[in-house]
Amino acid sequence: MKVAAVLGVDIGTSSSKGVLVDVDGRVLRSSTRTHEVSRPRPGWVEMDADVWWQEFVSLTGDLLAPGDAEVVAVGVSGMGPCVLLTDAANIPLRPAILYGIDTRSTDQITRLNERLGADEILRRCGSALSSQAAGAKVAWVADNEPDVYRRARRLFMPSSWLAVKLTDEYVLDHHSASQCTPLYDTDGHDWYDPWAAEIAPGLVLPPLRWPGDVAGRVTAQAAAVTGLPPGVPVITGTIDAWSEAISVGAQGVGDLMLMYGTTMFLVHTVAARVTDPSLWGTVGALPGTRNLAGGLATSGAITAWLRELFGSPDYPELLRLAEASGPGARGLLMLPYFAGERTPILDPQARGILAGLTISHDRGDLYRAALEATGLGVRHNIETIEASGGDIRRVVAVGGGTRGGLWTQIVSDVTGRAQVIPAQTIGASYGAAFLAAQTGWTVSIEAWNPVTEVCEPRAEFAADYDELYGLYRELYTSSKRVAHALAARQIRFLAAARTDASEQQRTEGVAP
Repeated sequence: MKVAAVLGVDIGTSSSKGVLVDVDGRVLRSSTRTHEVSRPRPGWVEMDADVWWQEFVSLTGDLLAPGDAEVVAVGVSGMGPCVLLTDAANIPLRPAILYGIDTRSTDQITRLNERLGADEILRRCGSALSSQAAGAKVAWVADNEPDVYRRARRLFMPSSWLAVKLTDEYVLDHHSASQCTPLYDTDGHDWYDPWAAEIAPGLVLPPLRWPGDVAGRVTAQAAAVTGLPPGVPVITGTIDAWSEAISVGAQGVGDLMLMYGTTMFLVHTVAARVTDPSLWGTVGALPGTRNLAGGLATSGAITAWLRELFGSPDYPELLRLAEASGPGARGLLMLPYFAGERTPILDPQARGILAGLTISHDRGDLYRAALEATGLGVRHNIETIEASGGDIRRVVAVGGGTRGGLWTQIVSDVTGRAQVIPAQTIGASYGAAFLAAQTGWTVSIEAWNPVTEVCEPRAEFAADYDELYGLYRELYTSSKRVAHALAARQIRFLAAARTDASEQQRTEGVAP
């Protein structure tokens, strides 16, 4: 007899993950597909939507192949907010522009702030315009690729792209919409038509639902491609960090979720609307909830980069070396702004810095400095959240970075905050599966995913990390002018390289 199960798939920045979970929360199987984003210019981060669907189909092949489970619902989630523009037939017109790690829309942000008023945008939308704002990136396409924009009719993100491929239904969830600043009114819970008409003329913005609402049912065509049963419900889904928060039950007032992944995300649930121009105020993933959120542009991306530079040793070996390095990484300090930075400094021209280097430092020291840089960035966000009116009572950790223990321990030591760690830290795909299970069963995330570990801060390191944090804050301020100048040089160098490549192709008779 086949067991009733739900499928959850998440499209992330560096990989897509799928889980098959029975309706009691037990993971039957999981699978992953790794991928890379495209970075065609400094500050640009893109990805082809075809990859999202191809990986979904591939993952379902892995998860359903044994044939011992009957899928009764499908959950989806994905990185965001992203901007994927298609024509009326859902044909992508260009690669998707990714979330806040893509910083191309600075000119549009300046113009929209002047035109609409920065204070009015914050009041209506809950967030100031920043590289995270999807609406500004829609405006970038209209300004810089007018031929593409003239054909654009629909706006998708990874979760809604999977939903339409599975069900033919064009929908988006309220939370994702609330990160489309300045197109969405967070008090009215709807698109704000006056600004949408001005910023996104010609686009038919999707009907809005909550992440756990049913978007539609698997079509016969999608069933034939994926192996899913036709007619099973597919939820609307949401952005991965919010699905991660659902996966660990971090939705209560006072909860703060820390998502350890390629980037670091923080989602704090507040009792009432709180706004701060250096954070993101959004509606929550569950009806009636509100969040104050932040995010580091790079975290696991830095450790992966270092690992590659080191010759790709195993992560456990790097963690062993980092632990031996000890608090403070033998006098190293890193700014983790390797792709600019999102909250709370909102500086797309910020750059990574490794200060204090000597020839005596080794791989373990560099790796430790990277882990500590994430902790310092998290502390900066936590202090900003609480100064803005947030009230953090519980911190819940989730994501691949919780494995191994050292990273979470460092973050607790740097921030002085305990972190609870549940049994399952798979993350967004598990949260998507949980929401899918709610379409037909009464389920509890506490029963699905109980807390099994608490990471406590170590008081003996508090003074050292307090000093390091003060230096961290000072280093950004004192190096900001130099970092911006270097960012400008990087852009010029790449532009010159593209010109040289185009000229070479022209002289060789090859179309650029």
